[in-house]
Amino acid sequence: MAGSEGVVDNEIRSTVSSCEAYFDKVQSRKNLPKSLQETLNSAFAGIPVSSFPQVPGGKVIEIPAETPVSEAVKILSDSKILSAPVINTDHETSLDWRDRYLGIIDYSSIILWVLESAELAAITLSATSATAAGIGAGAVGALGAAALGVTGPVAAAGLAAAAVGAAVAGGYAADRGIGKDAPTAADNLGKDFYQVILQEEPFKSTTVRTMLKSFRFAPFLPVSTESSMLSVLLLLSKYRLRNVPVIKSGEPDIKNYITQSAVVHGLEGCKGRDWFDHISALPISDLGLPFMSPNEVVSIESEELILEAFKRMRDNNIGGLPVIEGPNKKIVGNISMRDIRYLLLQPEVFSNFRQLTVKTFATKIATAGEEYGLAIPAITCRPDSTLGSVINSLASRSVHRVYVAAGDENELYGVITLRDVISCFVSEPPNYFENCLGFSVKEMLNR
Repeated sequence: MAGSEGVVDNEIRSTVSSCEAYFDKVQSRKNLPKSLQETLNSAFAGIPVSSFPQVPGGKVIEIPAETPVSEAVKILSDSKILSAPVINTDHETSLDWRDRYLGIIDYSSIILWVLESAELAAITLSATSATAAGIGAGAVGALGAAALGVTGPVAAAGLAAAAVGAAVAGGYAADRGIGKDAPTAADNLGKDFYQVILQEEPFKSTTVRTMLKSFRFAPFLPVSTESSMLSVLLLLSKYRLRNVPVIKSGEPDIKNYITQSAVVHGLEGCKGRDWFDHISALPISDLGLPFMSPNEVVSIESEELILEAFKRMRDNNIGGLPVIEGPNKKIVGNISMRDIRYLLLQPEVFSNFRQLTVKTFATKIATAGEEYGLAIPAITCRPDSTLGSVINSLASRSVHRVYVAAGDENELYGVITLRDVISCFVSEPPNYFENCLGFSVKEMLNR
């Protein structure tokens, strides 16, 4: 027990250290006058979290821990959301969020959990060459099925496809935007998956609680309605959270759910305000952007296997990466975790996924037709672009990253993420979270 606690403590220390290093780099490079940064911090500290726009429908969807994985996927799908807080059913009446919530479940994590549970990740996502990936579909399916104890009538390879497709198809509507209709193809795939997952083990009896114990999901790190937006912005930037739940002291239900995307959309709506116009008019280079050098950006060559692209996203905890060609790293496309859905929506593509290159995969998506949800191309800017133009691209295109391209051939120069943009507007006062929220970052990350 002591050994496992030591491992967890080391992971937390490493996470906090990484966050500190990232934010120190941001603060040292963005070159905002100290007086302006202090003014911004003061302004955000004066804005209550309760003033932030509510989630669509006004109610945050919560998933009980004893919910079967299949039902959790259906809840996310029907609600057209990509993630949801998980309630600890042993303490669901508790007014203390530390007891009431176990974490946050999201589609990308479900996909990865299914892949790893089926050993598909270990076998195919580790492939780095066509030879290594040349295991037959039957062998992959059989190994995955053996690991899962599947003895039912569902074909082994088909189970792997259906399992991954479950999460992918379920999140498809949300990927396309709030309130948009999901294509019939995705709906049918989702229905097929629910039929499989309800009849076959281990999915039939696996609960969200069990999945949370075996797979590290996002922690539940809330702020109160009385907290300031400065707290939210720091959690979404320095501490790399994708979403922040909002709670009210003495009440059990979550009041709001603030995401990185929602904040950047909010910033886009600040046009016309002096402080925003001043910062957004600056060239990104004046703010030290991009914060990563070209060599630090995780990318994929167009002739590499698509499975290697998904492996790199998994290993680096990122949702997308640029597709490059040639020694100068010319940007020719973009691959994101959501594109996994296409492998399932097109059976003839999935049947050949072991030899599928990134270039071929991207070409097939581009010519698939709207019913399959075209992949988002690489959104780029130039090194002399303004921060305002980058914010506009992120908000108007509903993307999570913009690549910085240089030279006549769009050579990869860097990447700017939602996190980077939010970081440009805030800095962290000394001992801020201990003083304002009553608990340390280490305590939060240890949950």
